[in-house]
Amino acid sequence: MGLVVAVLAVVVLAYLLGTFPSAELVARHYGVDVTKSGSGNPGASNVMRLVGWKAGVVVLVADAAKGAIAAAVGLALDGHRGAYILGGAAVLGHVFPVWRKFKGGRGVATGAGVLLVVYPLITAGLAIVWVAIARGLHKASVASIVCAVAAPVIIVLVGGSALDIAVVSGVAVMIILRHGSNLRRLVRGEEHGLGETPDDRR
Repeated sequence: MGLVVAVLAVVVLAYLLGTFPSAELVARHYGVDVTKSGSGNPGASNVMRLVGWKAGVVVLVADAAKGAIAAAVGLALDGHRGAYILGGAAVLGHVFPVWRKFKGGRGVATGAGVLLVVYPLITAGLAIVWVAIARGLHKASVASIVCAVAAPVIIVLVGGSALDIAVVSGVAVMIILRHGSNLRRLVRGEEHGLGETPDDRR
């Protein structure tokens, strides 16, 4: 029983780490409420649109660090399984933070932080792809969706375990579902580009 309580406590701590409001704190430093401006999403891309790329990078690194720290602790405790349990808890904390009535970010950066711990080379490659697409199309959402689809496919191709494939696929599906509003705007040709706010399209 004591071990179960200890495990649950660590999982809860990982979830709470995921709820750390990186985007809100950075945007607030510039006098902006990221949850009420731009797309309203408390994530790096929205911060980048609203207050600049430097602030967006700070949020990106901070959000990725949440997943990486949780996954690294899990990896040390119980290998890949531990990394996914604690890393997944951090992702859920970011996407469904209890402090914001379970309305959080998309989970891309935090999920990437988890994958970075387990598959660093694959994550580095996907990061290059993300940057190339985001800069080429000026659409962070397209870059995120492409990488979310590609990640489990690559894990299969490199011979990842069933656990690896299942977890990465699950997170990928969640990320794509969280981009539902972005997909609808893309279809209508109304998706905001990086460096562009909704007011720019009026």
